[in-house]
Amino acid sequence: MTDLVQPEPPRKWVKGMPSPNPRGRPPGVIDKRTKVTQALADDAPEVARVVVEAALAGDVQAANLVLSRVAPALKQQAERVQFELDGSRPLAEQAHQILLAVSEGKLDAETARTLIGCIQSVASVRAVEELEHRIILLEAKALPA
Repeated sequence: MTDLVQPEPPRKWVKGMPSPNPRGRPPGVIDKRTKVTQALADDAPEVARVVVEAALAGDVQAANLVLSRVAPALKQQAERVQFELDGSRPLAEQAHQILLAVSEGKLDAETARTLIGCIQSVASVRAVEELEHRIILLEAKALPA
């Protein structure tokens, strides 16, 4: 009886292994993704024409698609508002002033939400600055004179 040696099954390539194709892809070979992109680009004018024709024939979905590309939805814009916000007061009181302006009808809720978000951002920046200052003081105390 002779022992037959089974060949190793081929391993998948993993990063760090030598390339199975050291010379790279031959010139002129196009990958699948590029072929699909080219095919779609070649057919795009015809597809657009068909969609526009369907929209003109009364297809509401086609019309919605065409209009969404030609005239995108308008973004909501807040109205200009004028109310007094005392920037010298603590941030919590400034947020309270904003809520009071909403309750009095001087400010819409969406603008108030944006302003309070800005106050929260300022509070975060101040907290980081304060923490940095405290760390500097602690490190100065810890260093021998």
